[in-house]
Amino acid sequence: MKYPPPHHQERNFDSVITVAKNYPFATMVTVHKNLPLITHIPMIYEADGSKYGKLVAHIDKYNPQASALKDGTVATSIFYGPDCYISPSVYSTKQLPTWNYIFAHLTGTVRLLTEKEMVKQTMVRMTAFLEGENPKYVLEQDDPRMERLVDYILGYEIEITEWEGKFKFSQDKLKKDQELAKQTLIKSQKRDVSQFVERIFQNHENAQHRSS
Repeated sequence: MKYPPPHHQERNFDSVITVAKNYPFATMVTVHKNLPLITHIPMIYEADGSKYGKLVAHIDKYNPQASALKDGTVATSIFYGPDCYISPSVYSTKQLPTWNYIFAHLTGTVRLLTEKEMVKQTMVRMTAFLEGENPKYVLEQDDPRMERLVDYILGYEIEITEWEGKFKFSQDKLKKDQELAKQTLIKSQKRDVSQFVERIFQNHENAQHRSS
C-alpha cells in the first residue's frame, strides 16, 4: 500500500511552493553520524533558473547543525500549512474523526555561502520577502549591525532536487463533505491564541526566574 495514499499526494509543484512561500518558517532536517539534526528557521524560496529552484537561509554558527552542514549535504525542509482536527459532527454523512493538513517537503543539497557580502545579501533578500508587498522596514546591506552579526551566522542555499506535498483535506469523502471539511480548516486558523501565548510566556518567565 502506498503512503500517503495517492489522493493525499499533491502533484502540482506550484501548489507545493505556494505552501513554502506562505508559511516560510520551516523545519530543516539533516543526518550526521546517524543522528537527526533539526532546526526551526525561516527559509525563503527563490526561482533561479534550475529545475526546481532553491531555498535560502542562515543559522547561528554555534548551532550544532551548522558544523554538520557542508557543501553537498542533503537536507529536507518541512513547511507547515494549515492543519486542524475534523470532528465527525462536521460532515453530512457518518464518518470517523480525522486530522486534515497541508504540508510541503523540499529536499536538496547544501551550498555554503563563504563570502560575507553574499551572506548579507541573503539577509537583505529574506527580509524584503518577509516584509511583504508593503514593507515597514528595509534592511540595508551596509547597515553596520550586519557587519558585526555576519561573523556569527552561516549562510547557505539548498538546491531543490526532490519535492513532495502531503495535502489531506477529506478527498476520499463526498464533495459536500469535502467542502464542509475545507470550511472547518479555514475557520480553525482564525482562533484567538492570546490566552495561550500569554500563558506560555508567563510559564517561561517563571521557569527562567526559578533557574536563575
